[in-house]
Amino acid sequence: MHHSVSAVLLFLLLVGEGTALAQSPATTVGLSVRRIELVADDAQPAVEVAVSPGLSTMFLFDSEVSREGLTLEGRERFALVDAGLTVLRLIPSEKISAGERLKLTVRFQDGAAPASATFVLVAHPARSEAHVEVYRRKRSVETYQEEVRQARIEAEKCREENERLRAERSAPDGLTGLISTEVLSGRGAEFRDVTRSVTLAPGGAAAKHAVNAYRAAHRVAVEVFLVPRGDDQPWTAVGATLRGRANEELKVLQVWQSGPVAPGSVGPRVVVEAEAASESPQGPFTLKLWDADGRRTVTLGNVTFP
Repeated sequence: MHHSVSAVLLFLLLVGEGTALAQSPATTVGLSVRRIELVADDAQPAVEVAVSPGLSTMFLFDSEVSREGLTLEGRERFALVDAGLTVLRLIPSEKISAGERLKLTVRFQDGAAPASATFVLVAHPARSEAHVEVYRRKRSVETYQEEVRQARIEAEKCREENERLRAERSAPDGLTGLISTEVLSGRGAEFRDVTRSVTLAPGGAAAKHAVNAYRAAHRVAVEVFLVPRGDDQPWTAVGATLRGRANEELKVLQVWQSGPVAPGSVGPRVVVEAEAASESPQGPFTLKLWDADGRRTVTLGNVTFP
């Protein structure tokens, strides 16, 4: 009975108004293909590319590059640097710090302009650009057509997200709102205390006191009670990812925190809500939280749902 009441109270909290520090996830880098066109101009500015510890970023060049001409700042911060003639794969290690900016320069073999290309790799705690295509010559019509197709898909996703947000904003509060938005199905919300099974990665900005997992119709949520750890500056989680073993990622809908993590604070709660089909796997998932500048993170492993 206590579990059912707790579950309903949580989802009332998720959709209700007037909650403290309620916020949407910070804008993050998408995982679709990015295309970069170089110009024959030495003054071309360096292009920023997002990278993240443990996640692969692949550069694909339309001209052969020189392996000997590759320079990567902070190479010791990368677990993998695999350079081929037209492909470069990078995987940063945990040694890289959020917000760190490292310069990558590649040189082309044929001597034509531009002779080289420079990128700035910007470290993010959980997001990376997985596939970057670099064009030195004029692109084919097919690549433009594919880019337009991807843009249409992204636009459709944004439209659907807009419709969902409008529907939720126009819904009534409380239990009626949960029913009207179909967050609650006939089975209600299921609850599981996963505190003992969840692992805490070392070096995080806070420790865990308790972790609860919830599942409703097409939604899951993780509730984490945090314990401050060695930081005098208050901070608040603004972004989160829920990633499975096969690197699949649940779509995070919102991140809510009851108050900042600060010395002397008593168990501030963070709730992460995500989309999940009813037939989706139970886990395990890895939950990663980060603050506004990405320098404070908390990583929890082995998160499972009812």
